[in-house]
Amino acid sequence: MIKTNPPTASSWQFASKTVDFSRPHVMGILNITPDSFYAGSRQQDIDAALRKTAQFLEEGATFIDIGAYSSRPGAADISIGDELARLLPVIGAVSREFPHALISVDTFRADVASAAVAAGAHIINDISGGTLDDAMFDTVARLGVPYVLMHMRGTPQNMKSLTSYTDLCAELEVFFADRVGILRKKGITQICLDPGFGFAKTIDQNYELLRSLGRFTAIGLPVLAGLSRKSMSWKPLGIKAGEALNATTVLNTFALQQGASILRVHDVREAVECIRISELYRG
Repeated sequence: MIKTNPPTASSWQFASKTVDFSRPHVMGILNITPDSFYAGSRQQDIDAALRKTAQFLEEGATFIDIGAYSSRPGAADISIGDELARLLPVIGAVSREFPHALISVDTFRADVASAAVAAGAHIINDISGGTLDDAMFDTVARLGVPYVLMHMRGTPQNMKSLTSYTDLCAELEVFFADRVGILRKKGITQICLDPGFGFAKTIDQNYELLRSLGRFTAIGLPVLAGLSRKSMSWKPLGIKAGEALNATTVLNTFALQQGASILRVHDVREAVECIRISELYRG
């Protein structure tokens, strides 16, 4: 298990504000893609993205996570140029319209991350944990922004075939120990761990991971839970992603009980309410 020595700060510092992880936060998903797995998250123009951002912020989101590369299983690969063309106008518009909003860029490409931060993003959310672009960690160090380190095997195109583990949680702990060690040697301390629900994991493995989430929150770094409307919430019930809000709230509640610091969701108001009721329950 990772030793937090020196200890990582329990907050993230931004120019406009400090985010304290003594209580959980919500990250609203803004997909600038035509093919994300949940149609309700797709924003096809800047005006729609701004309306959704306004809604998320009003409902209590701390972070707005903007992505232009669909990472659903089997999604089509797109070029860096296409990703930037989709992404940068929206980040720029959100940054101008909502100057105090904290924007996360969902990308595994270092060049895209760098351009996004220049356009107004504050956080890099990397589904590959630096495994798909060797320049990512140096880019994060140069930019000096918080980094979400997610576990995934392979790519979105082939990850469904890479779900064989000897000991899932132990292997994730080794992965995080290795990657966090590299990040810290580069001077990066504002790190969040994401176990990567649905990324190179079967439904049964996702539930194993959720039951064991406390192993990762015990590491001492903030942990992001990205459970929103994933197949683990709707396939066992014989419903569709659009019908999985109730199941998502149940999964988010379990994640909060084990110390999740960020809920990454399509439905912000419901996640904020989930956090509030969980806090009241704990007393």
